[in-house]
Amino acid sequence: MTLKRLYALTGLAAAIAAALILAFTTWFTVDESDQAVIMTLGEVQETVTESGLHMKWPWPIQKVEKLSKETFSLQFGYKEKDGKVEDFPAETKMITGDENIVLADMVVQWKISDPKKFLFSSAEPEEILYDSTSSSLRSIIGGSKIDDALTSGKADIEKEVQKLLGELMKKYDIGISILAVKLQDVDLPNEEVRKSFTNVTDARETMNTKINEAKKYENQKREEALGEKDAIISKAQGDKTARIQKAIGETSKFNALYSEYRNAKEITQKRLILETIDQVLPGAQIYIMKDDGNTMKYLPIMDPGKGAQTAPPAAEQNPAPAKGSETNGQ
Repeated sequence: MTLKRLYALTGLAAAIAAALILAFTTWFTVDESDQAVIMTLGEVQETVTESGLHMKWPWPIQKVEKLSKETFSLQFGYKEKDGKVEDFPAETKMITGDENIVLADMVVQWKISDPKKFLFSSAEPEEILYDSTSSSLRSIIGGSKIDDALTSGKADIEKEVQKLLGELMKKYDIGISILAVKLQDVDLPNEEVRKSFTNVTDARETMNTKINEAKKYENQKREEALGEKDAIISKAQGDKTARIQKAIGETSKFNALYSEYRNAKEITQKRLILETIDQVLPGAQIYIMKDDGNTMKYLPIMDPGKGAQTAPPAAEQNPAPAKGSETNGQ
């Protein structure tokens, strides 16, 4: 083989290699779950988030780095793989605000919000996220009471950790956004402490039950007292109305009597005297006697409702009282 033929074969091989490189490195695809960063001579040129077939300059001028757009899970304090869970108690042990020791692990849901910053703002962005998660959780637990960490305060702790962790990611500017945090487990370090805490919790629940029963009894008695008060007030208002109406009636009666008195004073005075006698002495019999010369006749006036009584017959009497006088007797 001549030298000239060797050069020709070498050139052909180089051309074929160049064509293959051009063919395989000029085009690239982006899946729906991916996003790509195009780098020109090591410098970020653009970010591609749309799925499909895209074109670029062949290698080594441009190259593509693909990153996922899906949500990632950071497991803090434990690691789950193939259905097996491995705990790291040294990482999860922390002190609460009331100086108690707890073990707390957490899951952080996060995603890559800026591929350029995720690739080039730090060498280990996921390690920074892990350390920031530890720092945020310890900070919030350190300001909380053990009761809140173990019982009803978990939701508030999660909310505060997510807020603080999100602020740290913005500060570090590594292209990561926090979607959610979830406390997986918060426990006490040993069985003796757990038993003591359980006893305290049971006592607290008993106390709350007694308090609720006492409040229920208090509300019941208050309602009964309010009902009695309303009944008394209602009765008093009824008595008030009755007395007012009675007073109005008596006033009307007095006004009518006064009007008759003004028309016939003497007759009204006698009538009032007789009515007063009847009220003061309800069992007395009243006789009206009229003087007619030497003989005086009297007429007995009795209430038929008092029973049948035999009235004495009319009689004549010599001693005569003053004319027009009235007497009464039993």
